[in-house]
Amino acid sequence: MTEPLFKVVFSGELLPGFALDTVRENLAKLFKSDLGKIDHLFTGKAVVLKRDLKAADADKYLAALHNAGALVRKEADLAASLSLVATEEHDNQPEAVHAQPTSSIMTCPKCGHEQTKAVECSACGIIIEKFIARQALLPKAEVTVAPEAEARKPETTATPASSPYTPPQASVAENLPEYATLKVFSTNGRIGRLRYMAWSLSLILLLTAGTIVVGVGYAITPAIGYLLGTVAVIAAIVVGVQIGVQRLHDIGWSGWLYLLALVPYLGSVFSLVIMILPGNTGANRYGAPPPENSRAVKILACLWILVPVIGILAAIALPSYQEYLQQASS
Repeated sequence: MTEPLFKVVFSGELLPGFALDTVRENLAKLFKSDLGKIDHLFTGKAVVLKRDLKAADADKYLAALHNAGALVRKEADLAASLSLVATEEHDNQPEAVHAQPTSSIMTCPKCGHEQTKAVECSACGIIIEKFIARQALLPKAEVTVAPEAEARKPETTATPASSPYTPPQASVAENLPEYATLKVFSTNGRIGRLRYMAWSLSLILLLTAGTIVVGVGYAITPAIGYLLGTVAVIAAIVVGVQIGVQRLHDIGWSGWLYLLALVPYLGSVFSLVIMILPGNTGANRYGAPPPENSRAVKILACLWILVPVIGILAAIALPSYQEYLQQASS
């Protein structure tokens, strides 16, 4: 007994919590297609995205498309069980059934060969009734005509345009990345809460080390000090925005919301919010989820506890130090 095969069908419905634009963009990435072709999948008509799948492969496609927000379903692929060649059952039929000679003429629906009516085509060898039954089960977009039959059509017949309901031909489950590739110097991609904290702390430490370099440059000449300071500040702002945008992408928000960090008072609350809110567990319109946190990321994130402590100590020590300098200079 052969293993049953399945097909993945999509009727344009969305899973709860997903917006249409988000699902369109996710499917365009999965199928490696453009949005213009993906739009045809949302007309409300059932489209077979993939067929002839084993149960395990069909489940992979379901998981990948569900993560993208598409409400797809798995159905038994009845057309895959039909054969276009003679079977043992057909071979055991009486000879009279095979021939059934008549004087009328018929045309093979597959190759266009003209012959007297018969069960099978004498040119291509298909069982005509089974071929017609299979074509009837296929969606209209998947019904094809052989080149030989196409050549026999009258020249006045216009060639039909490709159906807008034809599913994209790109693979989905096999090519779907489990995790996104990390890119520090980019506004594309996603990072989680701990990685955002770790990268932000690393940026602060680098900026602190940069102030030492700026101080050395200022000791040489003020012009060099100002130049190095300007470069350090601009670099810190650019990298800070990049990792902030990636953190917003992980939550599912637009990167433009990072402009709220520039608003007085609100910016402090906003920075705390994006540090606390969890990201999407699966893929969203900005890509696959970020990889798991390494040990170094977890350690750096925990060191954030020291930041407010150091700030408090600095706030206490600086006034005392300034007072000491004033007494020493007097």
